[in-house]
Amino acid sequence: MDKYEGYKIILQERLSEKRYKHSLNVADTAAKLAIVHNMDADKAYLAGLMHDYAKNLDGDELLEIAQKNGILKDDVEILAPHVLHGPVGAFLLKEENIINDEEILQAIGLHTTGSEYMTPFDALVYIADYIEPGRKFSNLDNIRAIAYKNLEFALISCLDSVIAYLLSNGGYIHPASVRARNAAISRINTRNSN
Repeated sequence: MDKYEGYKIILQERLSEKRYKHSLNVADTAAKLAIVHNMDADKAYLAGLMHDYAKNLDGDELLEIAQKNGILKDDVEILAPHVLHGPVGAFLLKEENIINDEEILQAIGLHTTGSEYMTPFDALVYIADYIEPGRKFSNLDNIRAIAYKNLEFALISCLDSVIAYLLSNGGYIHPASVRARNAAISRINTRNSN
């Protein structure tokens, strides 16, 4: 029996077939990226697998849980509550005693908006969610190639794509995404100047 079987059973009960397949793809992608970038592939697989744990909740449910538990960070989350499925999912996974690993929970919590304080592991899960094989965004082959060479550049590429998409569709842009992008650029510039 696969060591993730219990998690997969829980997920299958919570998610649509399409979302469940996406979660399996993200898990596989995260594990592959982790191997290339010398990170814990088991942790990456589990974070990728469970990243959309709260995706099935509607906006009102996400908002209610977020408000009740001090999860709200910005007014954009009230206007676009779907972005709360990351932090609410991390909260529920811990609350329901399904996952207690703080590194995994943080990566799940940040996968919807990013953060200026993202660790390489957080970035890996964010990127895996964006580039998994079922995705069909433009410029994806290029971002996939970058992801296996440099996580920082891949993170910036993913954030650029998300922000451009939201701009062109009149969507709300979470300030954390802008700060995540700026912080990643700053880290690259600092490394290049040393």
